[in-house]
Amino acid sequence: MDELKKIKENIYQLDKEGKMNVPVVVYASEKLLKDMLKDKCIEQARNVAMLPGIQKHSIALMDAHQGYGFCIGGVAAFSMDNGVISPGGVGYDISCSVRLLRTNLKKSDVIGKNKEISKALYKSIPSGTGKGTKLKITKLDMHSILKNGAKWAIENNMGKKEDLEYCEENACMEDADAKFVSEAAISRGINQLGSIGSGNHFIEIQYVDKIFNKKTAGIFGLEEDQVVIMIHCGSRGLGHQVASDYIKKMDDFYGHDNLPDRQLACAPVESELGKQYYKAMCAAANFAFCNKQVLTHLIRKCLSEFFPKFEAEVVYDVCHNIAKFEEHYINGKKIKLCVHRKGATRSLGPGRKEIPEKYSSVGQPILIPGSMGTSSYVLVGTKEAEELSFSSTAHGAGRVMSRSEAIRTLKSENIKKEMEDKNIALTAGSFKGLVEEAPEVYKDVEEVVKVSDELNIGKLVSKLKPIAVIKG
Repeated sequence: MDELKKIKENIYQLDKEGKMNVPVVVYASEKLLKDMLKDKCIEQARNVAMLPGIQKHSIALMDAHQGYGFCIGGVAAFSMDNGVISPGGVGYDISCSVRLLRTNLKKSDVIGKNKEISKALYKSIPSGTGKGTKLKITKLDMHSILKNGAKWAIENNMGKKEDLEYCEENACMEDADAKFVSEAAISRGINQLGSIGSGNHFIEIQYVDKIFNKKTAGIFGLEEDQVVIMIHCGSRGLGHQVASDYIKKMDDFYGHDNLPDRQLACAPVESELGKQYYKAMCAAANFAFCNKQVLTHLIRKCLSEFFPKFEAEVVYDVCHNIAKFEEHYINGKKIKLCVHRKGATRSLGPGRKEIPEKYSSVGQPILIPGSMGTSSYVLVGTKEAEELSFSSTAHGAGRVMSRSEAIRTLKSENIKKEMEDKNIALTAGSFKGLVEEAPEVYKDVEEVVKVSDELNIGKLVSKLKPIAVIKG
């Protein structure tokens, strides 16, 4: 804390010193900063500042907490000439992301049926560690999914073309190459398409509780009391294996003697190994996009049993564990960079070519889920984020308590009662999973989005409250 300098409200800095190539910038309120100092996330951001070719600054966002190598809630951009790409800067759950569906239902349509709906969704959608899918696919299918992303699902009658338009990268990373994905990774993923896994992954039925920006909410198709559905999941075991494979390959080939932390295994962006990892990462991202598209199809199918005229349209699907090649200004000059966002969401402002034409006048939708039973938020990207955070903002509330501590100190019956008292239908696969994801183990999401809004790196659009929660 003594080394952090307060630059202005919600902005702190660790000056460049020693082996650091750039300073560390922390975007947080005093309240959130106290939570960050409980673990090593800021130390991890300092370690990232020592990596070759890093540009401008190493960033810890409002929801930052300790992760593997990079902190979760960390952003760093690297030169294409002398910079690196690091699996630890992407994360094990490659392209873990959030998709929001808007529906033609009102809150009043679902209240009273939420328990029955929650149980039906849980029955329809496999969830939990190692749980397989009801969808049987071949290795040939897997190679097509790794190449084409969610387009594979559309071609197999699990959605419509319009779904793709409202996804980051149109739900397909074009540089994907399945030949750089190991057989072990494919074997782990082949039985997991159309499932949500465990941990903080979920499907949540919500309603729009409050609108902060009527114009932007209107463009996103959101209105008060409207039912929406949020999906949070990623590339499952396939992405985890890709990360494991390339962390080992990079450590074996380049070693770690010159790194501040062995977990920061990396390769030059333009090296053969760096390119191979990027192409494998893109393939894992495509699996994640396809996974959410299949889940969207299963949700539509299930809720149509309750509401024959049910409709659900994709508002947006945004990644928060990914590396991207993007253009940003450094010292007044626009250059191509390799931007790592680990537990961080892209926040592009109006006019950017990467976002759907429908949203071009206002900016990209940002989806920030809360912890179980708390509110979630829709925000919108800004021009200011390009300057401050390489067009990034927080991805969620961010943990303040480890899973082991949660299990040691919290009781599942208290959590279930809390959900019941809020009239939230909760269906989950294990009591242990409930305790690990209790609201108490996360930072205050209200504070996280408040700081994002005040910094203008993601502006508030609407507040969403849960009606039903499905957990692994």
